[in-house]
Parts: sequence; C-alpha cells; structure tokens
Amino acid sequence: MKNTLSISIVALILGALVGCAQAPIQLSQMGSFHVGGREVVISGKPIKEVYFAQGGVPAKVDPNGVYQVEQMYVQYFIPKDPRGSLPLLMWHGGGLSGVTYETTPDGREGWLNYFVKKGWSTYNSDAVERGRSGWAMYPEVFKTDPVFLTKENPFERFRIGQGAGSYNKDVSKMKPMPGSLFPIEGYDNFTKQNVPRWTSTDEPTIAAYTELVDKVCPCVVVVHSQSGLFGIRVAQARPDKVKALVLVEPAAVGAIADAPKMKTVPVLAIYGDYIEQDSRWPTIRGNGIKYYEALRASGGSADVIDLPKIGMKGNSHMIMMDRNSDQVAGLIQDWLAKLGLYK
Repeated sequence: MKNTLSISIVALILGALVGCAQAPIQLSQMGSFHVGGREVVISGKPIKEVYFAQGGVPAKVDPNGVYQVEQMYVQYFIPKDPRGSLPLLMWHGGGLSGVTYETTPDGREGWLNYFVKKGWSTYNSDAVERGRSGWAMYPEVFKTDPVFLTKENPFERFRIGQGAGSYNKDVSKMKPMPGSLFPIEGYDNFTKQNVPRWTSTDEPTIAAYTELVDKVCPCVVVVHSQSGLFGIRVAQARPDKVKALVLVEPAAVGAIADAPKMKTVPVLAIYGDYIEQDSRWPTIRGNGIKYYEALRASGGSADVIDLPKIGMKGNSHMIMMDRNSDQVAGLIQDWLAKLGLYK
C-alpha cells in the first residue's frame, strides 16, 4: 500500500512538472502580414497552355505582366499579459525559415514558445524568398540560381557531426560531435525544414526587415547565422528603433568601420561549441570579435558569451534546437532583463 501511495505521489509530481513545462500560451492577439517587396514587369514570354488539375481542361496562361516579388511574411503573437517592454523579432538563418524558432526537430517547445510564454510580443518571419514569403522567377528577377542543400550538408557543416562522412540515414551510424546536444534522432525532421536559398537577395531582404522594424519597433531583434549581417545592417540604419540586438552565431557582421553607427544598440553575441575544430568558424567568430571590439571602442556595448566557457558544452550551430535550448534562451532573457526591457 505504501509503495502504491508513493508511486501515485511521484506520478502526481511528475505530472505537475510536465504541466508547467507545457503550460498553455495565453494570447490577446495573433496574426500575420507581409512587408517589403516591389512590382516587376515581365514581357516577351510565350503564352502557355497549362493543366491546373490532372484530367482537367487546359487554360491559357500569359506570363507577361506585373508580378509582386521580394515581400516578406511575418507572424505575430501578442501575450495576454505582456511583460517584455518591447516587441521581440526573430530572424532565421540561410536556407531556413521561421520554423527555426518553432517546435524543435525532436518535438520540444522552441524559442518562439519560450519568449511568448515569458510575456514578449513576438514576431517570427520567413525572410525574402523563404517559406511563406514565396520566391520570384529567375533569371528574370533573381539573377542567380537557387542553392539547395543535401541532407548530409548541415550535419557536416553546422558542427553537428564530425565533418565529411559523419552523416548516415541510420541514426545509430551517425557520427555526432562528442557530447553533442543536437537531438540527432530528430535530424531527419530538421532537414525537412530546409528550403532553397539565393545568394543574391541580401538587399531586398534587408529592405524588408527595415520596413518591418519601421512598422512595429522600437524592439529587440534576435538573429541567427546569415541574418546576423541583416540584423547589424538594420541596426546601423535604425539605431533609434533597435533597442537591443542578440546575435546567435552570426555568419557575418559587415564592415568594422560601420560599427560606430550602432553604438547606442546593446549587443549580445552567443557562440556554441566545437568552433576551434571547424575549418571556417574560427575565422567567422574572429571577424565578429573584431566588430564587437570596434563597437566598444566607439562607446558601444557588446557582451560575448562562449557557451563552453561558462560550462555549457555540446552546442551545435543550431543552438535553438539543441537539448539545452531553454537554458540558452534563459541567458538571453536574463540579459534583456538586466537592460531594463522586462517588467
């Protein structure tokens, strides 16, 4: 009887803990909109007959005319009881979309849920040419071919696996980095998020992000990988509206000479593990450090967290998907609170 009672109490406690972790999200509003973009006129193309449904009647489609291109999709979540004093914007990396911050590949709640539950009005976007933003014809609009990634590429390049040949369809045969916190059992789900990307769309992407900032800010901006450059460029152009910038492993930071343009914008940069073992990331991180030093020299503020140095080891490039993602989100939350941006 005692054992049964003890087991029941333990079950109730565990159930309560799970209930807390999966507490419902209470919103006052949610919705979406598009920003940015332009119209393009295409002419000189032949008219085509297209079957829009198998076995249907063909329709004539004239591809000549006006097209809407380079717009960006944004989804927003406004908590019932906001505690973040400003909106928080989430910008993803290359070849990905806003799904980056949603449910993790192994089914845990992502950073989107984390920050909404903390009371931040959160805006999650699919950058120009990604996901629900759609993409334009090439070479008529986008002048370069799209880049597609194999299933092996992110495993080998994002410091999840031990370099070339470390990926295998069989999870038991994968070769992750020793102590890796990336949930490799969910890696197949992660690759389903990959979308084609272009290397020639930086300017329209920055233009769309700038329009977003003009629309909803002052704000906090959280960026990852490729969008590190976008976040910095927008903060340089709108230092009065970007009140804090969180750089999660930025792939590029732009010209050091431009650092003083955002000396009023507090910066937090976060880097994961295995950087010294990678062929590219020591240089990428080194470029970032030079930028932060220039920012400090101009009177600005830049805090750098190397996760292994504070005892958080095993993080890949996809920090927001690693098993300790909530702990890292907690570091961001604490930093924002210290800036006085959280009630």
